[in-house]
Amino acid sequence: MTANATARPLNPQRDVFNQRLPLVIVIMVIVSGALLLRMLSFQQLAPEVLNELRPDYDREVRLAAARGLVYDHNGQRLAVNTLEYRIGVSPNLVSDPPRTARLLATILGIDELEVFRAVTSTAVWELLASRVPAEIGQQVEQLKNDGQLLAVTIEKIPRRSYPQGTLGAQLLGFVGGDLKGYYGVEGRFQDQIAGRAREEIVSDIPFAVPNDTEPDRGADIYLTIDRDIQFLVESQLALAVDQTGATGGTIIVMNPRNGNILGMASWPSFDPNAFLTADVEAWRNPAISDEYEPGSVLKVLTVAAGIEAGTITPNWTYNDQGRLDICGVPVLNWDRRAYGVVDTTGLLVNSLNVGAGTIALEMGPNSFYAMMSRFGMGRLTGINLAAEADGTMLTMGDPEWSQSNLCTNAFGQGIAVTPLQLVTAVSAIANDGLMMQPNVVERIVDGDQIIWSQPTALGRPISADTAHTVRDMMVQVVNQGLDEGARLSGYTVAGKTGTAEIPIPTGYRTDRFIMSFIGFLPADDPQVIVLVKLDEPTSGNWASQVAAPVFRQLAERLVILLEIPPDAVRQALIEQGGAVNAIQR
Repeated sequence: MTANATARPLNPQRDVFNQRLPLVIVIMVIVSGALLLRMLSFQQLAPEVLNELRPDYDREVRLAAARGLVYDHNGQRLAVNTLEYRIGVSPNLVSDPPRTARLLATILGIDELEVFRAVTSTAVWELLASRVPAEIGQQVEQLKNDGQLLAVTIEKIPRRSYPQGTLGAQLLGFVGGDLKGYYGVEGRFQDQIAGRAREEIVSDIPFAVPNDTEPDRGADIYLTIDRDIQFLVESQLALAVDQTGATGGTIIVMNPRNGNILGMASWPSFDPNAFLTADVEAWRNPAISDEYEPGSVLKVLTVAAGIEAGTITPNWTYNDQGRLDICGVPVLNWDRRAYGVVDTTGLLVNSLNVGAGTIALEMGPNSFYAMMSRFGMGRLTGINLAAEADGTMLTMGDPEWSQSNLCTNAFGQGIAVTPLQLVTAVSAIANDGLMMQPNVVERIVDGDQIIWSQPTALGRPISADTAHTVRDMMVQVVNQGLDEGARLSGYTVAGKTGTAEIPIPTGYRTDRFIMSFIGFLPADDPQVIVLVKLDEPTSGNWASQVAAPVFRQLAERLVILLEIPPDAVRQALIEQGGAVNAIQR
């Protein structure tokens, strides 16, 4: 028998496997290639599509930069950044549900059974608290770092905080839940304060490593506002509203030399830390957004306009018969009296409507409205705050204008201004005829770059001589006229009141008024101009009884805060070679 080689046992399964192996390898290579191409194609999809395709524990969010801070003139913080925490849990990673539920319920202050249901659910991730204060969130974070709450996710959420509470709320505005600024400085300077946001994938996996990349930080804003003066203004306004029964009011304090706003407040206001609980109407700043007919305060501009235009002189006189009938509507003095022969100063001292209407008639509409326009009536002041209104002034050519407008506009009726417009216009009398643009921002600090605000003149509506003449008349209004309630011991005050009727569709109300006083001091070298406006007060019939004393009470403390010495001290200082302008503010 012939010998054969050693025979290999038959294995049909191995033979089949060996035969199919190349085919399996080819199929795997094809499938892998297809998967790789599919993954690459995902990168070309829109972000919102990719966001839906990602696992439930990944989210694409827009992370805002840290907003710049807002400071007052002296560096006191008015708006800062704080953190809140978003707390969640991955149930499938919880090793001890009862203990975890007990710890979280105690710290977060929520029902333990509710937390237990969350940590034992079948979901990939459960939200436990959407807005947790920083101190509570840090407690959770500490326990997580200690290994006691490893299944918990903690997401830091930036929030805006206002450490001074309601102080300056309508000046500052607020930051909404979308981290955007609204109203005031926050809204006007949103682009500068907000910085540059970035997109990032946030994971709800508790062990995911966070991205430490910081987005660009926003610029810091330093305001012209003095915190102490702002507090004084708001306190005095709240007291005045309470004592006079007014429905609201506004006080503005400005430096007439450069237009810097030192204090600005309106009532009612709100707390920007809790803006959602406030009436949305309180978010607006009435000092720049609300128009009203100013009444007799406007007579100082009419007199200044008449003198500047050469229509009248300081010694001009007219025969006041208590009534003016050539305007289309009868014009009467506030007390219905006739005053006989009255000069220009007497017109202001006695606040005579007939005299103001007479000046406007002698000027004519072209000259009168040209001068009012130079004072900024009917146009924006350009203050660096959001939502300023431009006022209303009808002129010849407007369908609703008539000659009666010319007469009534002269004493502040039928013409509407914002409180800020009025302060800006009268500041030209205080500032030697030069009208400055109001300003609330002293400087913007963006990293190493500092941008300083520069005083800007809106124009020179009147000459220095005219300004000084009207200023002296306004001093007589306070010293000898109806507005003696505004007198301040040791200081010469220039001022004027206004008791304005409130328009309604059928004419004007006869039971309620807007009462105001505007004044500046020291009259011969004005350092500050103040407007007090009270809406519908019930404690008196005239602004001289209601608004003028509020000015005095405010000014008594204002001269201390601003370190403005009494006239006698100031004159002695000047004689020795000094000047009040050299005093540090």
